[in-house]
Amino acid sequence: MRFRGPSRRDRQSFRHLALLPLLLAISPAGGASAAPEGAGSALTVPQASICTEVKDREAVGAATQFPTAVGRLYCLTKIAGANEPTHVTHLWYHEDKQVHKVDLSVGGPAWRTWSYKTIPPGWAGSWRVDVTDASGVVIYSIPFTISDQAAAAKGEPSSTPAPKEEPN
Repeated sequence: MRFRGPSRRDRQSFRHLALLPLLLAISPAGGASAAPEGAGSALTVPQASICTEVKDREAVGAATQFPTAVGRLYCLTKIAGANEPTHVTHLWYHEDKQVHKVDLSVGGPAWRTWSYKTIPPGWAGSWRVDVTDASGVVIYSIPFTISDQAAAAKGEPSSTPAPKEEPN
């Protein structure tokens, strides 16, 4: 009797097993990905938006791009998961530099809260608001852009004076 080695069907099965280390390396269970926003926090943010106004606890003028002459923007967040009164913080960033911080109370398991930032003329660029829980864990991040192109798309005049630090 002569040994012939694994059958064709067995060889095909082994090919799939050869991919297993690669799949484990790129899957979340394999540890190659970063922790998601809010990992380790009981709080979640099921809804969030950057808008030009908040009316009756709803966002008005929500978008991801705004003109340089927008004046004031709001960050509206719905916070879920608070089993007792706590707080969240809205950290406003312009070009990765924190420019504004607002602590906000959360009084129940489904709570809407918001902050605003006066946008100085000419502060174009990449913006974001990070929402952190009471321990400082980022539970959500909302990116947006302020640009002259957004002003042109809305038919508004652009303004490009040099940015100045302005407390809010």
